[in-house]
Amino acid sequence: MTSSLNVLIVNGVVSQPLSDTPPISLFLQNHSGAYTTSRTHDDASSLLFWDRHMLRLANSANILLKNSPNLFGASTSTSISDSLIRPRLEDCLREGFPIVLKDRERIGIREFVVTAFISANLGSSCGFDSYIHLGSYQPAAESGARLALVGHGREFAEAKHSEWVRRRKYLEKLRPPWATELLLSNDGDQILEGSVTNFFVVCRGREYVGTPDDSSSGYPFEVQTAPLRDGILPGVIRQLIIEVCSRKGIPFREVAPSWSDRSRWQEAFISNGLRLVQPVELIQAPISWEGLQSKTWKELSWEEKRFEGSQLITREIQRTIMELANTEGYPIRNFL
Repeated sequence: MTSSLNVLIVNGVVSQPLSDTPPISLFLQNHSGAYTTSRTHDDASSLLFWDRHMLRLANSANILLKNSPNLFGASTSTSISDSLIRPRLEDCLREGFPIVLKDRERIGIREFVVTAFISANLGSSCGFDSYIHLGSYQPAAESGARLALVGHGREFAEAKHSEWVRRRKYLEKLRPPWATELLLSNDGDQILEGSVTNFFVVCRGREYVGTPDDSSSGYPFEVQTAPLRDGILPGVIRQLIIEVCSRKGIPFREVAPSWSDRSRWQEAFISNGLRLVQPVELIQAPISWEGLQSKTWKELSWEEKRFEGSQLITREIQRTIMELANTEGYPIRNFL
């Protein structure tokens, strides 16, 4: 039987007792700051895309400091670079990884979620506190994601901050029991992203009636995802997907997928630091967007879009991202 495990390291010191360490969702609800989430890979031998996550965390912190310092806990006197953040967080990892790796086989844990978090501390020489939260990770089943379009886009989406963890709780009353992720839209048509993921579709050209496996046609499709200017989170894996499509010559366009245009959607997938790339099996959306926030999922009438078949383009992107996970993994032995 697999047991859960949570370890919190603050400024290089392990928080004791370990039995009182909260799960990451509860920790984020009670702290203000910037964060990023990755996980271990290949039987906890490497940490996925660590370099990219450190750059993203520094960017989030500086956006908050410049535009909304209250979301960082307070302001500091200077900007924060990844070269300042990284060594402090890696000191935390050196304290935490030996603890979680020690008994992982005995309690049945193969991989770990790694959340790096920083918040203001004007009394500190660097102006911030550094946190690493390590928790057990159970990879999701291979089945496709089931999505429900239920809520408005996030505020201050350009930075990943803990306030969103508190604010997104209002969406839960609209979550149908079958939904594994919630999609966000400001108008019920233009889909922005998921509550914890970025969202993509593979969209057929308006004049094309074939399928993605019709190799004689070249690429009569394009991958679509909402642009950053629409107010979405600039996810690490989202950027990797853009790079993969460019490298492989897969047409890609930053435009919000339109629910009213769903008849042209051939595939869909979601991405984040834990799931990487997950195909979508089903999307449902309310028939009416009117008065949505005052209702529960039981009070809504739904329409749906199902995805069947091999999802070849999604699988190709997924395969390439996994190859990059192997080449861009940061060895955990560096923390031992």
